[in-house]
Amino acid sequence: MNKPLQQYLKERHSKEGARMYYANIRSFLETMTEAKASSAKYKDIMDYIGVLRKQYSNPGTIKHKLQCVKKYYHWLIHTGQRKSHPCRYLNLKDAKNKDIQLQDLFSKEELELLLTEREEKYPSIERRNQVIITLLIYQALAKRDIAGLRIKDVNLEQGTIYIKQNTVTTRRTLKLRPEQIMLLHKYMTEDRPVLLKRNAKRTEKDKEALLLSKTGMADDGWGVRYLVKKCRHLYPGKTLNAKTIRMSVITNLLKEGMELRAVQVFAGHKNTSSTEKYRQTQVEELKKQLDKYHPLG
Repeated sequence: MNKPLQQYLKERHSKEGARMYYANIRSFLETMTEAKASSAKYKDIMDYIGVLRKQYSNPGTIKHKLQCVKKYYHWLIHTGQRKSHPCRYLNLKDAKNKDIQLQDLFSKEELELLLTEREEKYPSIERRNQVIITLLIYQALAKRDIAGLRIKDVNLEQGTIYIKQNTVTTRRTLKLRPEQIMLLHKYMTEDRPVLLKRNAKRTEKDKEALLLSKTGMADDGWGVRYLVKKCRHLYPGKTLNAKTIRMSVITNLLKEGMELRAVQVFAGHKNTSSTEKYRQTQVEELKKQLDKYHPLG
């Protein structure tokens, strides 16, 4: 075990995030061998990417593992073991599959199982986890949206939450449900102050962040990933993640008759075409074609 590397990661990420980075770095070192990895050049990293492409079909997984490798070389430079970074500016262009996967869409009733059937392991962050789940299934927030929320983005008097703009979606202010307002009030006034006190080295980011880990650090998105992963057993045969939850919420709104432009604003889509693909008429037509040519019976 490389304790200095583990400590470096723990100082910069949540406990869950540090564990994830370390596990992926260990996998990288086992594949490359530590001696070769420490002196690797750009070509060596590309050879490793080639190995990953044979193992994984999801471009997002490969890009995620590359970020972990980059973190390893940042550590080597930080500790003086290396002067140059072999893949600092390496950005993969693998295309993501943006099509709606019909088999992974969830009904409103199925999504609400996340609130009622999920088992809670850590009582201290139970309400925080409930907040995250409601933001996924009611506001269709992406993981990056949730991780970027700050205390000042929540207006309990007006019952709204502000989502800042990013490279994918536009900024928007969304209505909260009454039960969310009560849940957020209790979390923000009772739970969050206790969590923040657990972090003796809290930064301005920790103080401003709406959602904190159980150690009082600003949640960098791994809380969402962990929560969703623990609920996958509720939906055997389906792919449950923040993306498929978001896609399902948007599809359900259009199915219920919400006007296209309103859904576009709600979802933060920059172009109407991004919302148009979720129209239930199109989805149902695709479903009919699947049933016609690939019957389950």
